[in-house]
Amino acid sequence: MRVLLTGGSGFIGSHIALLLLEKGYDVLIIDSFVNSSPNAIKAIKNYLDDKNLNYNLKTINCDIRDKQLLGKIFIDSAKEFNPIQTVIHLAGLKSVSESFINPLLYWDVNVCGTENLLATMNENECYSIVFSSSATIYGLTDSIPITEDHKISPINPYGKTKVAIENMFYDLYRSNISSWKICSLRYFNPAGAHPSGFIGEDPVGIPNNLFPYITQVASGRRKFVNVFGDDWETNDGSGVRDYIHIMDLSEGHIRALDFLCSNKSCLEFVNLGSGKGYSVFQIISQFEQSTGSQIPFSIQSRRDGDLAKSYADISKAKNLLGWAPKRSLEQICLDGWKWQRKNPNGYT
Repeated sequence: MRVLLTGGSGFIGSHIALLLLEKGYDVLIIDSFVNSSPNAIKAIKNYLDDKNLNYNLKTINCDIRDKQLLGKIFIDSAKEFNPIQTVIHLAGLKSVSESFINPLLYWDVNVCGTENLLATMNENECYSIVFSSSATIYGLTDSIPITEDHKISPINPYGKTKVAIENMFYDLYRSNISSWKICSLRYFNPAGAHPSGFIGEDPVGIPNNLFPYITQVASGRRKFVNVFGDDWETNDGSGVRDYIHIMDLSEGHIRALDFLCSNKSCLEFVNLGSGKGYSVFQIISQFEQSTGSQIPFSIQSRRDGDLAKSYADISKAKNLLGWAPKRSLEQICLDGWKWQRKNPNGYT
């Protein structure tokens, strides 16, 4: 089966690509490489070559807003007698802070780009898609853990683009309820790296997420970690979030793909997280214990839009997809640190 993987050179996409190839899928990656590196694809190939595994991987430089090129990709696959049968859609912009500065860009790339992709799929009778959504769609809430039926109320443009896309799914599914198979996965906080250290998280510029910031502090690239608030109503005063190992998250996509293949038509929205809450201080402490590194930090004022606690209820993923996370916070720390040590400057 040929899988079209959009955004396949990014942090999440590269790990999903590797799992798909190991499982024998034919993978066609499209990526604009705006926020990722082609070297991630090279790293995937190096890993598979070292394992002497046969694989089918093709990469095309493509922006999902380019409908003409998207159409050509689908048509060319059909001409090769290897049509695209399903899509895992990860391509898009994801910085909350940047989305406030340039909201029109986020609506253009995330929403218009996805509309292009869905229209192209529809024209080529490809009706199966796994989508990269986000827990940011839930907004501020005191209801913990967060279930899929929680009120949708994003507080930033990035989250609003994800909601717009999910609304597109509702309308598209109802327009052809007998054909479309859609699974939208609402991520919490992916972290860590592949245990080999071949691929990992290499953010462009200053990391927006906690874990790559910690590993860069540990490696000496940055001086300290900013902790935004130590007076939250939590056990140690720092904010609590749900962190999931990137390999667990990637395996969730494979299970979602299997689920779609075994159903005639469906529209599902599913949380993917660890189902646990970890505080910032707890994460720093665990990283220090696991790696022997010292992580200096600086207490800063709370950020607008932050909240004390946020973590997932993952019972639907367990019941519907037969999926559950396997890896611990310690494993996240160890694997993330291994990637950073082997690749001190990322993919460059």
